[in-house]
This record gives sequence, structure tokens and C-alpha cells, in this order.
Amino acid sequence: MNNNMRIGIVIGLLLAGLVLLSACGGGSAALEDGTAAAGEDEAAAEPSIAVDIEIGERMFAEQVNDIYLNPDDYIGKTIKYEGIYEVFDSEDEMYRYVIRYGPGCCGDDGVIGFGVDWKEDTPKNNDWVEVIGTLERVTAPTGLETLQLAPLSMTVLEERGTEFVDGQGG
Repeated sequence: MNNNMRIGIVIGLLLAGLVLLSACGGGSAALEDGTAAAGEDEAAAEPSIAVDIEIGERMFAEQVNDIYLNPDDYIGKTIKYEGIYEVFDSEDEMYRYVIRYGPGCCGDDGVIGFGVDWKEDTPKNNDWVEVIGTLERVTAPTGLETLQLAPLSMTVLEERGTEFVDGQGG
């Protein structure tokens, strides 16, 4: 399997998981004021970075799904969220993501989150991180258009949040 095919599969799985979650969600879950829902665990953000949208713990899948379904509403916005730092290493390039696990095509094999274009002080694979970045539209080597964050900061956190999100507000 060539690298472009692997990259296409990874991107396809991300998008497929989000499409499946759209059937489970109950409409737009992004909070209008860009804050987390009441009672959310809030990690300390760098005070110098203004955050437009904070993707919270309880509605993680629904909020990410809304961003993928309505990208024009979010492109250029500064987004903050927590997740698992994952690296896909191909022969040509390393692809980095901050994700959580969720329902997929074959059970619980889906991933929910965004690619991140982060190349400095790289966290270790499977670290729990907080990322703050600007959402942008990019074209993958396969020609598929997708979304990614251009991170402004990435912080490894000791306390992990919910790794598996079910797309039903919990």
C-alpha cells in the first residue's frame, strides 16, 4: 500500500467517523459564545491567546462534527480543545493529529479531531494535550480537501479527559 493510499485511508476514516456522528448528534452543538459548557474541566490556557471556540468534554463529538459540517462558519477561528496526540509516519512525511476515539464503521474504531501542523517540541505519541490553534482548510496529497489546526500552542497535560466519545453528549 503506497503512502498516498494510507493517508487517504486515515483522512477517510476521520471523515467517515464524523459523518456517522452527524446521524447521532442533535443539531449544532457549538456554543455561541465560544465557551465550554457549564461544569467542563478547563485547563489553563495561555492568557495571550484569544480563543473563539472551546470544544468541551461533554459535547466533544457534536462540536467537532458541526465544524466539519459547517467549515465556512469556523475557518480562521481560534479553537481550543484537548485530546490524544497521534502521529502517522509515512515515508514522505509525518502526519500529526489531536483526536479522541468514537464510533466508526466497524464499532469503536473511529477517530474524532483534527490534523495539527505542529513541528516544534513534539509531544510523545499518545500524550494527552491541550491544543489552541487556527482552523484552516488544506488539500491532502491525495487531493482530498480537509480541515486542520495551525497550532499557536500545544501543552502536554498530566490528567487525561474522556478518550472515547460516543456522539450523544457524553
